[in-house]
Amino acid sequence: MNREKQNRENKEAEKLVGLFISNSRGFGFVRIEGQEQDLYIPEHAVHGAFHMDTVQVELQKELYGRRKEARVTAILSHGIVRLVGTYDSAGSYGFVIPDNEKIPTDIFVPKESSKGAISGHKVVVELVSYGEEGNLPGHKPEGKVIEILGHINDPGVDILSIVKGFDLPTDFSEKMLNQAQRVAKDVSLKDMEGRKDLRSVQMVTIDGEDAKDLDDAVSLSKEGNRYFLGVHIADVANYVQENSALDREACKRGTSVYLVDRVIPMLPHTLSNGICSLNKGEDRLALSCLMTLNEKGDVTDYEIAETVINVDERMTYTDVNRILQGDEKTAEKFKELVPMFLLMRQLSGLVREKRKKRGSIDFDFPESRIILDQEGNPLSIEPYERNAATNLIEDFMLLANETVAQHFYWLETPFVYRTHDVPDPEKIVKLGTFINNFGYHIKVRSSDTGEIHPKEIQKLLGRIEGSQEEALISRLTLRSMKKAQYTVECIGHFGLACQYYCHFTSPIRRYPDLQIHRIIKEHLRGRLKEERLEHYREILPQVAKHSSEMERRADEAERETEKLKKVQYMERKIGEIFEGVISGITSWGIFVELPNTVEGLLHVSKLAGDFYYYKEDTYEMIGRDTGQCFKLGQKIKVMVDDVDFFQKSIDFVLA
Repeated sequence: MNREKQNRENKEAEKLVGLFISNSRGFGFVRIEGQEQDLYIPEHAVHGAFHMDTVQVELQKELYGRRKEARVTAILSHGIVRLVGTYDSAGSYGFVIPDNEKIPTDIFVPKESSKGAISGHKVVVELVSYGEEGNLPGHKPEGKVIEILGHINDPGVDILSIVKGFDLPTDFSEKMLNQAQRVAKDVSLKDMEGRKDLRSVQMVTIDGEDAKDLDDAVSLSKEGNRYFLGVHIADVANYVQENSALDREACKRGTSVYLVDRVIPMLPHTLSNGICSLNKGEDRLALSCLMTLNEKGDVTDYEIAETVINVDERMTYTDVNRILQGDEKTAEKFKELVPMFLLMRQLSGLVREKRKKRGSIDFDFPESRIILDQEGNPLSIEPYERNAATNLIEDFMLLANETVAQHFYWLETPFVYRTHDVPDPEKIVKLGTFINNFGYHIKVRSSDTGEIHPKEIQKLLGRIEGSQEEALISRLTLRSMKKAQYTVECIGHFGLACQYYCHFTSPIRRYPDLQIHRIIKEHLRGRLKEERLEHYREILPQVAKHSSEMERRADEAERETEKLKKVQYMERKIGEIFEGVISGITSWGIFVELPNTVEGLLHVSKLAGDFYYYKEDTYEMIGRDTGQCFKLGQKIKVMVDDVDFFQKSIDFVLA
């Protein structure tokens, strides 16, 4: 009897629940929370599971040297209810070819459910059945068209399809817009009561040319050896009350999404570009972090306060950078402010140096700047350059975020931290082995645990700077890192090499910032009593988890729109030759990145004149007979051969 019970318990233990991630080739993986590696599900063991379904799986015998294998035993719930794709009419019925390449099958649409769609229409289809469920092998999923986005060739439909595909909410309800209108009143004397009046303090906003939601201002002065730095953040929580319709929607969205041709804001423009934007010459309510620093760049004293401010000038990164580089014409135009900018450069240098000393890691990969015409066609793609002015703002915002996080950590109140976990030891050991080939090494605290200090990564990046293998090693190092996320535990930020960190500086566009502003204000007003503390303990874990998920969704949507525009841009360059750098090597080919940040694939089958194989431990592609070798970071000339709009990919051949 006991043995039978034991067997039953063993069987139960082997049954796991996770998220099914399908692959276009029919097999899939199941992601289980808390497990590093996904389980592999061969095609014959998928048993009708659809992409993003929550499934129960049973482990099969573990395969030696490969990942664990499992089979789906039950579908618990469907994660995808609707999807976006291209409609194709077939007379008395139609099909929708999903945009999401992870979905390996078309969706059958009866004629009466097509809403009049014609071939080439981009549509949103709602799933009515999921196909092979219920032992109906060979049955395609069935759906009905609920929205026609436009024809595949209409301007803007390409990005709209991505927006709908990621289920990004675009419009605000009438109720929310009215609420935003009601609260967006000018700052009155009553609003200023009990606040620190900083309207006479010289301060500026520094943003990009086209920024409309200016949510942070900075002020700086110096007396003797002491710097007085103020980071002033729009008091959004004053206008977005907890649990209001606006708050619930902001929480649901989690973040603003910045796509190539549009911004999908977290809050309506009435607030984000209006009363919550720190516009020049207008009284605004703020939460200020006022810091005193010594000549070494240490924060020796600080105050977090509710304030009222009035910004002297709306500066751009370009103009501040020109001033710092000695451009006399720009300096003349803003002569009242020039001494403050020079002081900012001085303090920023101290703060940055101090951060560097403790081991903060700075990956400087260029982001893309894509310029579109009126129709949404890409005109140019170039790397987005950081400059002295963007560095100033970054340094001061990081400092304010750290100061606020540390303050609330020691108060022991519930809080939302921005954390970055230590890298996976296995990946660090692998990285260490690989860089030895180039004569570099990293010190791990123990070869068994693979534990590492961020300073080691920083030193490595410093040593490879300017070398041939810089791009290669930087990329591999970045890949060995974990993703930063929001948590209620303060476990530190590995990348910044600091113990306390949070997001305090962007409440217009990030929900965690807005959430902690509420906690800060309640604390300042003495309202954080046990009942409120209990309330926050209850809600914050879910806020942190959801915000992390929404941030990932926004990142993916941004990446997809960029990939799409890069493909459209490179279509016009077919036949042209470029010099690029090998940015990735896999068994199926070589990825090459061009100076304008566009990446394409040189497929292994297009490498003529030899049989090439992939050497995994050194990330090399080697010709069997000629011995010709392609390495990461190597410069290489390629010709644009073709583009694939469906896969959003670019194909190169050797020039």
